[in-house]
Amino acid sequence: MTAWQSRLLSRKLRRIIMKITRGFKVRGFILATAFSAGLGFGTHASAQARHSYLIDLNSKTATELGTFGGFYSEAQGINDVGRVVGWSDTAEFFEHAFITGPNGMGMRDLGTLGSSYSYAQGINDAGQVAGWSGTTGGGLHAFITGPDGMGMRDLGTFGGLYSEAYGINGAGRVVGWYIPAGDGRHAFITGPDGMGMRDLGTLGGTDSEARGINGAGQMVGYSYTAAGATHAFITGSDGMGMRDLGTLSGADSYAFGINDAGQVAGYSYMAGGAQHAFITGPDGIGMRDLGTLGGTDSVANGINDAGQVAGYSYMAGGATHAFITGPNGAGMMDLNSLVDVPGGVILEQATGINNSGQVVAIGTIPEPEIYALFLAGLALVGFIAWRKKMGGEAFSLGQACS
Repeated sequence: MTAWQSRLLSRKLRRIIMKITRGFKVRGFILATAFSAGLGFGTHASAQARHSYLIDLNSKTATELGTFGGFYSEAQGINDVGRVVGWSDTAEFFEHAFITGPNGMGMRDLGTLGSSYSYAQGINDAGQVAGWSGTTGGGLHAFITGPDGMGMRDLGTFGGLYSEAYGINGAGRVVGWYIPAGDGRHAFITGPDGMGMRDLGTLGGTDSEARGINGAGQMVGYSYTAAGATHAFITGSDGMGMRDLGTLSGADSYAFGINDAGQVAGYSYMAGGAQHAFITGPDGIGMRDLGTLGGTDSVANGINDAGQVAGYSYMAGGATHAFITGPNGAGMMDLNSLVDVPGGVILEQATGINNSGQVVAIGTIPEPEIYALFLAGLALVGFIAWRKKMGGEAFSLGQACS
C-alpha cells in the first residue's frame, strides 16, 4: 500500500470511528482520539499534517489556505483569479468541500448533499464548482454549484449507483465518472450548466474515468483497453470520439489535465516499471517524457494554457516534492526552490496551475508542530474530563467540539 493510499484509508477509518462515537461521552471521545492517532500517525508518511497553499510565482510567496478545524486540507483546483477549491477536514474528522475568494483568501464551506462529507475538484472562471458528496441515502453523487460556489446541486447518478465529478469548463460542462446499473465505471460529460449527461464509453474495456475538460469540451482521462491495459485518452470537442493516447513505453498511462490548445498532462509507466509525468503537443499529439527531479517517479496533475505543467516527483533521496515546468513542459523545477515557504513546510504535491502565475500545492507541516497540535487536543479532552469530574455537565462529542 502506498503512503497516499494509507492516508486515504486512515481518513476513511477515522470518519467511521467518529460517526460511531459521535453520541458518546468523553470516554468515547478519548478512545476515538487515541484510535485515530494510531491510524493517522502510524507511519512517517502519515505522521504530518497536510495543508494547502496558494503559490504566487510572480511575488514568490506562499499563502496557507487553512482548514475547517482539522489537520488536513487538500486543494485540487484553481481558476484564473486565484479562487481555489478542494476539501478540508473538520474538528470531527469529516471532510467538507471548500472554495476561497480571489488569491486564495477566505476559505468557505460548500456544505454537502445531506451527508457528512463532500469534495470539490474543479472550478471555472465564473466560480462554478464541480465535485462529489455523500448523500442522505448513503451514496456518492456528483455536484455542480452556481457562480461563486453558491448552491450545490445534485447531478444524480444517471440511473447508475454512484457518480463523481472532476472537471468543469467555462460553459459549465461537467466531466467525471459514474457506475452504471451494470459493471464498471464509465466517463461522462454533461451539457452546459451541468444539464443532461452522456456516457462516453471506453477504449474497449470495462471502465473509463474523465478527469479534465477544456473550453472546447475536449476531455481527458483514462480507460481500460480491450487488452486489459489502462490508457490515457482525449476526445474531440464536446466529448466526441475517445482516442487512445498510448504510453511512453510501459503498459499503462493516465491523463489528468488539458489546456485550451489540447495539450494533455498526466503520467505513464515506463518499460522498467517507473512512472513518469508527460505532456503532449496540441490535440494530444506526441507524448513527451518530462523526467523527474532525480528520483524514480513523477506525476503531472495540471497544465495551463502556456503548457506549464504542475505535479510531483520523487527526489534522489526518496522524498516527494512538488514541481512545475516552464512553457510547453520545458525544464522541471522543484517548487520548493522557487518560493519562500513558511515554517519549514515541504511542498509535496502541486495539484493545479492557472494562467496568472499561481499554483496550488499541498505541503506537510513539520512533525514537532503537528504533534504539538495533537497534544493540545488531548489536553482539551483532559480539561473536559476534569470538568465532568468536578460536577459539570456531561459533554457529548458535538458539545465538546462546538
